[in-house]
Amino acid sequence: MAFAGHYGFDIDVLAAHRPTGKGRVERQVDIVRDHMLAGRVFSSLAELDAAFAAWVPIRRATVHRTHGEVIGMRALRDHDALAVLPEQAYLVAERHLRRVDKDCLISFDGSLYSVPARRVRAGQQVELRVTGTEVTICNPTATSATDALLAIHSRATTSGTWVVDAAH
Repeated sequence: MAFAGHYGFDIDVLAAHRPTGKGRVERQVDIVRDHMLAGRVFSSLAELDAAFAAWVPIRRATVHRTHGEVIGMRALRDHDALAVLPEQAYLVAERHLRRVDKDCLISFDGSLYSVPARRVRAGQQVELRVTGTEVTICNPTATSATDALLAIHSRATTSGTWVVDAAH
């Protein structure tokens, strides 16, 4: 929901056991399989890409059976209706709650990360926001964003690593 909100679209969930809605999406797979791939063998990805690139203009020139419009013209109109992407991309991060140890370290994924001793207490719960390269530690009960941020560390590449900021 947060991802959809960031990019400005709504998620329309289909009811269970309603094949009519789902089929509209899955039908595209059958069309490609039956009209472009059927009975053909490709020796490389480049050959497959070339065959697909040759087939797409043919497909886009056909009239769609449901809405009666030329597929390529409808695609252009749909493209023009798209909104501009937000300046900042949506940050995909795992979120975890962890308890601060007596030595002001947090354990995550087999490694230890430091937090500032003057801003936390032993036993306090903090939130970790983890990406592929970074671990951000926040106070989930803080009232402002500046108070919430406790530390940002590079994510440890090997288990058992201590990631400690000397200022902590």
